[in-house]
Amino acid sequence: MTQINPQAPIMVTGATGYLAGVIVKQLLEAGHTVHATVRNPDKVEGLKYLNAIAAGTPGQIKYFKADLMDAASFEAPMAGCELVIHTASPFTLNVKDPQTELVDPAVNGVRNVLNAANATETVKRVVMTSSCAAIYSTNAGIKSMPEGKLTEAEWNTRSSLTEEPYAYSKTLAEQEGWKIAGAQDRWDLVAINPSFILGPGINPQTTGESYAIMMQFGSGAMANGVPNFRIGMVDVREVAAAHIKAGFTPEASGRYILSAHDSGFPEMAAALRAHYGDQFKIADKRMPKFFVWLFGPMINSALTRKRVSESVDIDFHADHSKSVRELGIEYRPMAESVVELFQQLIDAGRLTPDKSAQG
Repeated sequence: MTQINPQAPIMVTGATGYLAGVIVKQLLEAGHTVHATVRNPDKVEGLKYLNAIAAGTPGQIKYFKADLMDAASFEAPMAGCELVIHTASPFTLNVKDPQTELVDPAVNGVRNVLNAANATETVKRVVMTSSCAAIYSTNAGIKSMPEGKLTEAEWNTRSSLTEEPYAYSKTLAEQEGWKIAGAQDRWDLVAINPSFILGPGINPQTTGESYAIMMQFGSGAMANGVPNFRIGMVDVREVAAAHIKAGFTPEASGRYILSAHDSGFPEMAAALRAHYGDQFKIADKRMPKFFVWLFGPMINSALTRKRVSESVDIDFHADHSKSVRELGIEYRPMAESVVELFQQLIDAGRLTPDKSAQG
């Protein structure tokens, strides 16, 4: 069992990111001191949301410049820390060079952070953000798993640089983490494996995939039909809490699937339509799978025909019982996450009600 001193500083990598920002917020609210790594601490504009949170909470935040590809850059922010939370990793589905844009920063980032942990005598535990993508590639593959659902025992063995490169990068990165952790016995590693993360972040101007999908719903891009992509969904606030609880729960170990709901795009659309149907054109019908298969790759290169064939109209199933049992996670309703993220975009002026929908 690993006991973490709550008075010691906690390092969080990629602190301005969607998930990391909420982790930092929860740590500051609990009164912790956070060593936040960012690309450029001199860019005050990029830190304004974290600074605003810090100003109104009992915790303290200190910024450090760090780069995933620079091993030495993590030594200073890690000094004195017993708990390290490593979230920084690229999350984008549309890339030109998956090796340099996804795999290299993901794997080297894990390697550099954990090598720094090896060199920092105070470190006792590292909590790493992985993904359900490190467990599976497409929904069709879930059926062949022993329990017909995702469990912490499974690994993604189907993704590659050419097929689902993001999932491939997350798989290699987590495997690298376990390899380095297993080669020593001073600190332990815990991995958090979330499904698709939704819910409001600290920065309404975030440009990640979660926000991009909400923008598609609000912009009318799905007004004529919603593809029946079946996915797991989880609120960013639960994922953040899981990282912190994994850090401070002495018995925490191994991997934890964070996935609140086995759901899909049509359910997201229904939740939005119930709240905003008189303001936005949000489809109430599903787009035929053949149309998605035919036109999807033309709209977004990440929507390969294999991905469409193996994830549209094919159910997603994940077992989150370990996160509930060992970390005490309580999952909120999916509609709450979707609606609050959508409302954040409206409040920020990024989405404007469609007058024609109000007729």
